[in-house]
Amino acid sequence: MTRVENAPLRRAARAGDRAHGRPALIGWAAVAALTAYGLAHVHWALGGSGFPFGAADANPEYSAFEHVGRDRLAPWMATGFLLSAAVAVLLALPGRRRVPTPVLLGATGLSVAAVLGAIADFRILGNLAYVFMLRFSAINWTVVNQVFAVVAVGLMTMSAVTYQRRTTGACTACGRTDSRADWTSRESAARWGRRAAYTAVAVPLVYASTRWAWALGYPLGISDKMWEEGKEDKLWLFGAALATMGALGSLLTLGLVQRWGEVFPRWIPGLRGRRVPLALAIVPASLVAVMVTTAGIMYIRLHFQGAFEDPAANWGATVPETIWPVWGAALAAATLAYYFRRRGACKHCGRGGPQAVAAEPAQDLDSNSSMRA
Repeated sequence: MTRVENAPLRRAARAGDRAHGRPALIGWAAVAALTAYGLAHVHWALGGSGFPFGAADANPEYSAFEHVGRDRLAPWMATGFLLSAAVAVLLALPGRRRVPTPVLLGATGLSVAAVLGAIADFRILGNLAYVFMLRFSAINWTVVNQVFAVVAVGLMTMSAVTYQRRTTGACTACGRTDSRADWTSRESAARWGRRAAYTAVAVPLVYASTRWAWALGYPLGISDKMWEEGKEDKLWLFGAALATMGALGSLLTLGLVQRWGEVFPRWIPGLRGRRVPLALAIVPASLVAVMVTTAGIMYIRLHFQGAFEDPAANWGATVPETIWPVWGAALAAATLAYYFRRRGACKHCGRGGPQAVAAEPAQDLDSNSSMRA
């Protein structure tokens, strides 16, 4: 395609930017968050109090930097966050950068991987469960900082997506181009979205089954020593309660491929028959996908570090968690498919309107209709 042919797409993308200010706002929010956090680490590197990671962690046994002190860790983290902030600036500025797009997107991916793989861990997910159980004592300064770091790189990721759309001529609001990708069609998304959703339901049930077995008196996958210790502290009942919450939450994933995930059921007063807002399904599912992925990565890391006592005898306590990244990836895919199926015409570029729907094969609509029935 020539530069002349690309010109209308570029003009459309620029018009979308002006009409849709949210992408730019998100980009500069990422810059602000990463810069602020980088400067906080500069403060800690210079001797300021309150450093939350490494040996100073409230629970250093969970940290990837358990034996690393503030004097060594804080400077490295300050450098990482400030460099990420610089990349975020390049992503947020209008127009195309001289730095190749793959380099900017790769740097974004590296920042996300560092935070999700080394800084964040299962405590974010665990504290969410505690909040639902009205137990707030476990929330500490380290967890607060983990959440802030995840939010910062999450904003950076959203800014990177916007940048990639803008520099390829796609609409910055919806990501559509004039050429329709088959895998994003309603029919295709319905097909691979179902597989992803069922996977996202099955994985947490594997974990829950061990906790339910313990609560019922069966020491599945744990040694006699651990079994007795858990009974004394009544951990198995508490663990079963958490597992049940997770299982019930996973069943909500079915809403991503069922009619009740698109239209409120009749038994919900005041909402019955109304369409479910996209954000009501997409935002919680996306957050859970991130949290279970970080939790699973932590368990995998601890296995490699040899942090667990007698892992062969106590596999039930730690192995099911190592497949949580599969849960997170499947849930993210199911959420994306849900978005592709339900998104309507873009208010900013006009793509995806009635003409686009009519252009899709008839079986696309049939598949979508039968799935909602």
